[in-house]
Order: sequence, then structure tokens, then C-alpha cells
Amino acid sequence: MPAQKLKHRPFCFSVKGHVKMLRLALTVTSMTFFIISQAPEPYIVITGFEVTVIFFFIILYMLRLDRLMNCIFWPLLDIINSLVTAIFMIIVSVLALIPETTTFTVLGGVFGLLVVVCCIADGVLMCRKLLFNPSGPYQKKAVHEKI
Repeated sequence: MPAQKLKHRPFCFSVKGHVKMLRLALTVTSMTFFIISQAPEPYIVITGFEVTVIFFFIILYMLRLDRLMNCIFWPLLDIINSLVTAIFMIIVSVLALIPETTTFTVLGGVFGLLVVVCCIADGVLMCRKLLFNPSGPYQKKAVHEKI
């Protein structure tokens, strides 16, 4: 019996896709609460920038552009992005929660902390992928395998 080819699971239906979309939704929610509460501009700018970057990665993976543009090692860039986002969102969220401010600012900070949890989960998923399947989508065929 010939070995069956594994079908590619679309990004939207993968665990990584669900975590990224949850991260996007939580970041948009946090930014919305910061806008409604008229929080300091850096809170809004940082969350807005993170929304843009997360949206870029989602589009990149949905259109499978990471396989076309293989000059950049996307999983490593994704891990670095997750770490930087986690650091920035921890700072913004803690600063939003420290002073006694409006309810919406506090909600923005709480959702920011949830974004941090998603960032850590996203980074761990990518690290696991690199550790257990280092070649990933860039895997080269062995010489003895037929196309």
C-alpha cells in the first residue's frame, strides 16, 4: 500500500491560526477600550501597531507567502515578534492598571494581559514546531525519494 500524502491543513484551521486570530481579537479589543477611554496615546499607538503586525502575519500565513518568500526564516521572525509583543503589552497593561483610571482603561489593561498570554502561547507553539520539526515547510526531499 503506497504511503498517503499528508494534506496541508489550512492556516485558519490550525492551532497556530486559532491562537493568532485570538491574539488579534484580544489586541483589537484592548485597543478599542483604550480609544474609548481616551487613554494616553502610547497605549493606543502600541496596540495599533501590534494589530497591524499580527494582521500581517495572518495574511502572510493564509496566503502561504512564507513559502514563496523563503529568503526570510519566518518562524524565527514570528517568535521574535511574539516576545517583543509580550514585553510591550506587559508594560502597557501594567501602566494602564496601576493608576486609578476609568473602567475602560482597566479593561484595556486586562485584555492586554490576555494578549500577553496569547503571545507566550504563540511563541511556545512556534518553538515546539522548530524543535520537533526544524525543517518544517522548507524540508528538502531526500535523494532517493521520488517526486
